[in-house]
Amino acid sequence: MSDLSPLPSYINGAWAMPATSTAVFEAINPATEEVCAQVALCGPDDVDRAMQAARAAFDGYSALSLEARIALTEKLIAVFEARYDEMVAAISTEMGAPYDLSYNAQAECGPGHLKETVKAAREFTWERPMGERGMLVHEAVGVCALITPWNWPINQLAAKIGPALVAGCTMVLKPSEIAPLSAQLFAEFIHEAGFPAGVFNMVHGTGTGIGDALTSHPLADMVSFTGSTRAGIQVAKSAADTVKRVSQELGGKSANIVFADAGLEGAVKRGVRHCFGNSGQSCNAPTRMLVEASVYEEAVAIAKSAAEAVKLGDPMERGSHIGPVVTKTHYEKIQRLIQAGIDEGARLVTGGTGRADGFERGYYVKPTVFADVDNGMTVAQEEIFGPVLVMIPFKDEADAVAIANDTPYGLAGYIQSGDQERARRVARQVRAGSVYLNGAGQDYCSPFGGFKQSGNGREWGEFGLHDYLEIKVVNGFVPA
Repeated sequence: MSDLSPLPSYINGAWAMPATSTAVFEAINPATEEVCAQVALCGPDDVDRAMQAARAAFDGYSALSLEARIALTEKLIAVFEARYDEMVAAISTEMGAPYDLSYNAQAECGPGHLKETVKAAREFTWERPMGERGMLVHEAVGVCALITPWNWPINQLAAKIGPALVAGCTMVLKPSEIAPLSAQLFAEFIHEAGFPAGVFNMVHGTGTGIGDALTSHPLADMVSFTGSTRAGIQVAKSAADTVKRVSQELGGKSANIVFADAGLEGAVKRGVRHCFGNSGQSCNAPTRMLVEASVYEEAVAIAKSAAEAVKLGDPMERGSHIGPVVTKTHYEKIQRLIQAGIDEGARLVTGGTGRADGFERGYYVKPTVFADVDNGMTVAQEEIFGPVLVMIPFKDEADAVAIANDTPYGLAGYIQSGDQERARRVARQVRAGSVYLNGAGQDYCSPFGGFKQSGNGREWGEFGLHDYLEIKVVNGFVPA
């Protein structure tokens, strides 16, 4: 669709085209393989303009009262809710989330996170006495560089931008160029809500083109990044020279431990659906199903049936189907990893390589289940980020914990057991930032983040505020 005008960035309260770059990136609708948006790619000079604007706005914005910052954020929530359907359509178009998922979860994360952030800010202790004569004060960390992914685009935007705005920070956002429509709308919402110029800035660009310019910029006080572990390592190195605070939420390869007493059919079906949700493109997806040996073959049969019942379909249609994966490059990566599972001797239970049946266009991956997987196999160690489940038997509780923790990641863990005490005991041993028992979900007030190579720092609610705040103690504040 060559008639699409390149989307501008947003710098110092106004829409802005790149100062010198003429490069354009074409975002592809993964269901149709047609161009759904074009973005004008910024260069390092544009990043510098945005950083300068954020720095110039910081003193005034951070000096606003908490209630004034909250009032602006509540205006943002109101604008978001008034234009909610636009966001739903944007997400389904740019990254292929089916309509129901986009409406009920993907877009809903925006108001959900923002409301929880406001609530947390009102309940937060911003100042308190420290010792006999000091006062402990929390204040904005400064200018923030925010880099967000495509797979849950509004979830990550709101989980970073919300606490930054409430804390009194100013910021420069680089959203994923793969999924720019939702970020463009969010920038419109902020503009409509009336935040002062320079508080929020957005630059479109690629990681290779402007990522380092953002994370190494001397005016940035803090970097918050969500993405792959490989990219996260580079972000940390880039930020190190100026000793910035770095908060990262990276990859995962989460284990779902299913004990024989779990209510097997329900537990396995739930695990398959959760693994395949968002077409498997969730960093905390339960992609390794560890099953007690005594019921392992029965569980494999249930997983096969559940996977084959999963429907694929048009993201614009209502229903419980899953959509395509996000890009041709990502589709091809998933195909290589499925083939690696076959080549390394895992039992292919269902699915496999090749385009999903009935789809001549669109990046639709066959829902795939592997059994008899050794935890050292590629499919058990690498984050596939597609609708691919691997099943591994375990002997006993200790064996299950050992396999679950035998990964460089530590974002999430899942435990299914009819024995609540055992579930809690095992949860304490799983090295992960979030553990879910018997299908429980997570509230917006809970901390989200990981151990090991799944990152550092925590987002969501009160815990999301901490990354955007510095701690100052004023000694002598209270006279002796």
